[in-house]
Amino acid sequence: MNRRQFVQSAAAIPITTSLLRSASAAAASGQPFNASQVRDLARNLAGKPFAAPDDHLPDALAKLDYDAFRSIRFLPEHALWRDEKLPFQVQFFHRGFMYKDRVDIYEVSNGQAAPVAYRHDDFSFGPQVPPLPAADLGFAGFRIHAPINRPDYYDEVCVFLGASYFRAVAKGEIYGLSARGLAIDTGEAKGEEFPVFKTFWLEKPAAGATAMVVHALLDSKSATGSYRFTIRPGDTTVFDVEASIYPRVEIAHPGLAPMTSMFFFGPNDRSDTDDFRPAVHDSDGLAMFNGKGEQLWRPLSNPRDLQVSVFNDLNPRGFGLMQREKKFFAYQDLESRFEQRPSLWVEPIGDWGEGAVMLFEIPTKQEIHDNIAAFWRPKTPLPAKGEHNMTYRLHWGPDAPKTHTLARFTRTGVAARGEGRLFVLELEGDALKDLDPNTVKGVVSAEKAEVTNVVAQPNPETGGWRLSFQCAVNDAPVELRAELVANDKPVSEIWIYRWTP
Repeated sequence: MNRRQFVQSAAAIPITTSLLRSASAAAASGQPFNASQVRDLARNLAGKPFAAPDDHLPDALAKLDYDAFRSIRFLPEHALWRDEKLPFQVQFFHRGFMYKDRVDIYEVSNGQAAPVAYRHDDFSFGPQVPPLPAADLGFAGFRIHAPINRPDYYDEVCVFLGASYFRAVAKGEIYGLSARGLAIDTGEAKGEEFPVFKTFWLEKPAAGATAMVVHALLDSKSATGSYRFTIRPGDTTVFDVEASIYPRVEIAHPGLAPMTSMFFFGPNDRSDTDDFRPAVHDSDGLAMFNGKGEQLWRPLSNPRDLQVSVFNDLNPRGFGLMQREKKFFAYQDLESRFEQRPSLWVEPIGDWGEGAVMLFEIPTKQEIHDNIAAFWRPKTPLPAKGEHNMTYRLHWGPDAPKTHTLARFTRTGVAARGEGRLFVLELEGDALKDLDPNTVKGVVSAEKAEVTNVVAQPNPETGGWRLSFQCAVNDAPVELRAELVANDKPVSEIWIYRWTP
């Protein structure tokens, strides 16, 4: 990770959050292990009062600055399973700086769970790190490596570090947005609660395995949970997630299958931005495939005030924060390489019932902050002392799984036109090929605002189409909706957007 990526990740993790060592988990050391054991631990833990975690560290680690902490490196030659030539290897993060929380990590082999031992000699320490005591200082998290880009090198595929955050990449990508185990009270005035993964169990993969299994125990003031991740790296890296949540109290504002990202500015939102780059973001839009079969696209923005968007649905087919713009010249950043950041798509397995996809857009003046959050919220609260089970698939990669053949919006541009705004939308896709221009039109609507000069035309430079229109706007937010039709039948997804002054 470069400095911007590290600070972005760390900024999303409150220093006050830490991870308990679990006595019940420790009891599993050297004992038979199975997936139901983690569910039992979570269920039993939910019946007990929440115990504030102990994040005590020696001053030599607790007072490290960014540069000193970054100099602490796990030695690759000491990676878990390296000497056994298995298809996966694991490296560990040292505690220190903002990552004070201790995480218990177990290796599961032949049905037995044994703790992964902390060893000082597994790390190299830079000259800025003071001498450390000869003690079990523990781990802050871990990362999984696999030969994803070439067969003779183990690239970093995913990382679990801080609270319940984790990130992954596909072939040819670098880290961008994050997923989380569970979100609670996001955007609420009383403040957000950050559950943590306190214990992990890493199943030793077989020779030739294409997937690795990770189990995690989650804990927080309001809930506990068990998670099983089956991780398959590739052109798209896929996580199969099986989650069971056990609320200690009623959770009125849960966020399930949550993800966080960064949107600083783009062609649709760069007012007052003095920057040589045309765009800076890890994700450029929220895509949804709802239970009605509609494919929706909501471009992101960096608003003046907090914006919350609610997309009610019944049994959603998928949603995700996407990075659709994949050209270097859209960003022109040789260090951050935003065009190589992954998209993240959530594919529900089974029916999720009634609820809503929630989108939070938080104002930010710096690109180091994750200011975008999206997740699924059930219509009814999660009841106290209950059990909520869900299964879903996370797709980390260049695109979402193909849902249907409709053309997609790839770029949203906005410019002032008198007292209104000119919107210019670019579309691409096979559905636009060989269309008779005489049969194509743009269908645009706006709540409490007048739309004029709707123009749909082929774009010979992209091979797609361009849809533009003007909208009279005032000081109130304006909700917009647009799509392209041919012979009165949709040929594009539906573009939805909230313009704010």
